[in-house]
Amino acid sequence: MVTFTNNLKTVLLLGLLTGLLVAVGGMMGREFILPMLVIATLLNFGIFFFSDKLAISAMRGRELDAASGGDLHRMLVQLSERAGLPRPPRLYLSPHKAPNAFATGRSPSHAAVCFTQGAIDLLDPHELEGVMAHELAHIKNRDTLISTIAATVAGVLAMLAQWAFFLSPRGSDRVNPFISIIVVMIAAFGAALIKAAISRSREFVADAHGARIAGSPHGLISALRKLEAYSRRIPLVQPNPAQNNLFIVEPFAGKTITDLFATHPPTEQRIASLLRAA
Repeated sequence: MVTFTNNLKTVLLLGLLTGLLVAVGGMMGREFILPMLVIATLLNFGIFFFSDKLAISAMRGRELDAASGGDLHRMLVQLSERAGLPRPPRLYLSPHKAPNAFATGRSPSHAAVCFTQGAIDLLDPHELEGVMAHELAHIKNRDTLISTIAATVAGVLAMLAQWAFFLSPRGSDRVNPFISIIVVMIAAFGAALIKAAISRSREFVADAHGARIAGSPHGLISALRKLEAYSRRIPLVQPNPAQNNLFIVEPFAGKTITDLFATHPPTEQRIASLLRAA
């Protein structure tokens, strides 16, 4: 049922992006409708097959193999077997100092897990195991497809909002108020899109399933406490806040408009749920 729901949301998101681009073409003139339809088709193809690579690239991820990944790679292989995945996901390391991790990919056979250097430096092996198991639970539950595509589509909407500023008259010291309204509407729509497409309950499910994969919830509980505390001290600077839904804890960026993209339940609630099930 979860797989069917996520697949349906994926079709709706890609269809929405197509409709939006065709509508923009229609506003520009009838001659732009067909080119926009072609662009939308190419975008849909690229988003479906390459959104995971875009997410990894945005975080400057470097792939780790059995030799370079060491104990972390061995942990990934062992936990993937426990989770019943068809193959271990690819493993990546991001140079960001903010401690965090995420999973991405269109299916369990085409998935990847990425840790930031900050997470590697902060967490002990028991805690890393809890985080790894949580991310593998997302992959097993096929949360990664809808999460990555929703983030990419929202990023396209944010890009359209930025482009809208270029429509204001050149040489003017003031931004066209109508353009400002359009930008705010597109940004708000993108945030609403992310919240509608991604259920906050998925984190509770991944926490519970991850605890079973790891064999205990205590590593994940300890990791969540550390990640929540340290992420507030070291904000994750990344170009697309719509990607925040991918991470195990919401990247902290201060009280800004990007808070509209909040897709995680409070960490305290997640810990309490794990403790009740322990």
